[in-house]
Amino acid sequence: MPRFDVIATGRVGVDLYPQQSGVALANVSTFAKYLGGSATNVAVQAARLGSTVAVVTKVGDDGFGPFIRRALEDFGVDARWVEVDPKLRTPIVFCELHPPDDFPLLFYREPKAPDMNLTSRDFDHAAVRDASLFWLTGTGLSDEPSRSTLLGLLDERDHRPHTVLDLDYRPIFWASPQEAAVWVRRALPHVTVAVGNQDEVEVAVGERDPRRAAAALLELGAQLAIVKRGGEGVLAATADQVIEVSPIRLDVVNGLGAGDAFGGTLAHGLVRGWTLERTLALANAAGALAASRLACADDFGTLPEIESVLSSSALPPEASRA
Repeated sequence: MPRFDVIATGRVGVDLYPQQSGVALANVSTFAKYLGGSATNVAVQAARLGSTVAVVTKVGDDGFGPFIRRALEDFGVDARWVEVDPKLRTPIVFCELHPPDDFPLLFYREPKAPDMNLTSRDFDHAAVRDASLFWLTGTGLSDEPSRSTLLGLLDERDHRPHTVLDLDYRPIFWASPQEAAVWVRRALPHVTVAVGNQDEVEVAVGERDPRRAAAALLELGAQLAIVKRGGEGVLAATADQVIEVSPIRLDVVNGLGAGDAFGGTLAHGLVRGWTLERTLALANAAGALAASRLACADDFGTLPEIESVLSSSALPPEASRA
């Protein structure tokens, strides 16, 4: 069994993206099929940059399951732990494209998505403990048995670097923001990195201001708190410093993959031991590049492409004492 740089677990599915931008879903005439799902997209970006990556998730016993497995393998992601649920169907997601900042999603995950049925038996516990980075999402905490499974794995990781919680808040998966906050707060003492956008951190800690939100995440147990601010850049905080990364201005085609491209680049930078400033700057550039393209995983950038965006478009990160 190889030791993986990154093991990611969480949402998987098939994205059906319209080939007409600025058109309501009812009037779209053609769609293209892509690999989708937050955790799987993160895994693809990290693999594209050179990390050894595996993903743990579940698909349905249908034609989309083999498509997802092949796509992951083609992207260089180990799919040995992509299991098949015999009763549930592989999720599909439709979106609308209204650049620069409106991309409504329509999820088909009823009555339940296979990835929410992950149990302890679906994981190689030694591999999870030994991975340089373990990536999980807030969505995975939204239902059982996935919730209990992930909390158990966090106990086994025992706050080991790098254990990353992507807050990944989607209202459709939760009864209320308050319920989401309860379970995210249960997980935070066991992770070393927490990352989310301003909406997600506000749900988690009740603070929207990036500095106060990052401080709250640190108080709850994270060693590194990252707040993605969309068109205003990124703020990250540790116990010793605050780093602010300026936004990168590219024409937006589809903003849905930006956060996952950011996450995969963040994961790769952490396991490669890059400085935090370099990691955040490149993650920010990867997100901007993804937003300038239509697909998510299929269109994520290579390291030379991301470095080119960074060198031509961004100011260097600014660091200050916390």
